[in-house]
Amino acid sequence: MPNPPLSAQAQTAARTTARLLLDLHAVNFRPDDPFTLTSGRASPVYIDCRKLISHPAERRTITDLAVDLVKREISDIDAVAGGETAGIPFAAWIADRLALPMLYVRKQPKGFGRMAQIEGDMAEGWRVLLVEDLATDGKSKRKFCQALRDAGAEVRDAFVIFHYAIFPESTANLEAIGVRLHALATWRDVVAEARRRADFPQAALKEVEAFLDDPEGWSAAHPGKQ
Repeated sequence: MPNPPLSAQAQTAARTTARLLLDLHAVNFRPDDPFTLTSGRASPVYIDCRKLISHPAERRTITDLAVDLVKREISDIDAVAGGETAGIPFAAWIADRLALPMLYVRKQPKGFGRMAQIEGDMAEGWRVLLVEDLATDGKSKRKFCQALRDAGAEVRDAFVIFHYAIFPESTANLEAIGVRLHALATWRDVVAEARRRADFPQAALKEVEAFLDDPEGWSAAHPGKQ
């Protein structure tokens, strides 16, 4: 089923996010020397959203866009939780702007008991929004959501700045546990903005689009897969 068209506000947010990531050189296109993702796939593209934390004006804009999205698409949340480690600063800024409690979720439990994986104060039954920097296949989001639920939270939504949006399992992994994934921008948004700006050679952009159309096939046909 095709995704519904984005609202004008969401389109503006996507383009602004793509522009900022390109401006900060957080986007790397390297089709001739592919990256190897943690999944083992070869990829001609890599993105580093963590660069945003060092740039006050850009992170303020991203936080503004994130808060607008949360108010527009997500309702009735009691706290914002960041996933260790990249989600923590973004969760803190969003929680501060929304005047909500902030938590963070460890990758592994520390100690024992209901809150072994959760840092911060959380009441039983709180509706918690999970925040991370990006989503590829959705597996880490699912684990973080489960940790929050094990601690007594209700988790229905996860937010990321950037969603690869090329692996079907990225949303399926979360939909299977009743969680919706929200994002400001995807690879399609970044490629479209890069093409408008002529930041990269057309041949490189075409190769990246070939990967986006068939990531598994592209990975199998190129070096770099582990």
